[in-house]
Amino acid sequence: MLSGRGKIQFGSNFQNGVTAAHFTYSSYNYILSLEEDSEVIIGDNVVMANGASIQAVSKITLEDNVMIGINCFLVDTDGHDLDPEKRMTGIPKTGQITIKKNAVIYYNSVVFKGVTIGENSVIGACSVVTKDIPPNVFAAGNPARVIRNL
Repeated sequence: MLSGRGKIQFGSNFQNGVTAAHFTYSSYNYILSLEEDSEVIIGDNVVMANGASIQAVSKITLEDNVMIGINCFLVDTDGHDLDPEKRMTGIPKTGQITIKKNAVIYYNSVVFKGVTIGENSVIGACSVVTKDIPPNVFAAGNPARVIRNL
């Protein structure tokens, strides 16, 4: 499902869903580019497995050969202001997300605002990524941290 007033751009050979994915065969992907100046940029040869969601208020970029696993969630905003007085009316903070070339994000992981995942890096299953991940590493956990170099 594509939604929003912003820009959603696809590179060549985008794979939306995986028919052989277990337990999520019928779930769909959701890509939201909320505001007129919001952007979701998807490079060439990107795979987005079933049940994944991308929600952009500012900008989310998936470079070439990125793989997004089942039920992953990429969101570049807090959604609501953290101050209770502004929670219903304030403007939440946003920060661009960039997933560099050849990166892999395994199933049930979340990537939050302002994060860059480095080229060739792998994010382990069920991770919560709140800070930048350097290139060529395996990172996992809640919050995600570098486990080892690749």
